[in-house]
Amino acid sequence: MPQRARIIAVYPGSFDPVTFGHLDVIRRGAQLFDRLVVGVGQNPEKESWFSHGERLAMLEPHLETLRNVRAEGYEGLTVDFVRRVGGRVLLRGIRDQIDLSDELHQANVNLLVGEIETVFLMTSDQHVLTSSTYIKQIYELGGGDLARIERLVPPNVVDRLEERMRRNGVRRRRSRRRN
Repeated sequence: MPQRARIIAVYPGSFDPVTFGHLDVIRRGAQLFDRLVVGVGQNPEKESWFSHGERLAMLEPHLETLRNVRAEGYEGLTVDFVRRVGGRVLLRGIRDQIDLSDELHQANVNLLVGEIETVFLMTSDQHVLTSSTYIKQIYELGGGDLARIERLVPPNVVDRLEERMRRNGVRRRRSRRRN
């Protein structure tokens, strides 16, 4: 019986910042593929809060126990990155119908331009409303109250957000949720 080819998948995103929803997709993707590369890229439609290095640093502690997962920053087309790392599949998380519509278009372009297949994972119920954009808005517009985002991002990300605001000269409060 011929041996099955190893499947390397790439989970691309800006991860600006990484959320519990991202980490859920990474953990689940790690169970489906032989290797998973988390590609930290740049979304040209959004202004990043954190550099490639900072985003990688926020991700890496959460990948330590996943032996078949690594993170790497990249620039340019995602399909070129997928090829460069030996990938055959793009992994994408889907939260709702709007995500699905957008991602289906992108998947077709990636197949046409790069001959790269896309696999979709539905996000877990508790993460369906989580997005990096919402987290930044809640944090910035909500007075920097860290308790508002602690259920959405890991503690190391909360610390990085607080550090970012301090660097920008904005005084924020750190109140803890009461259970």
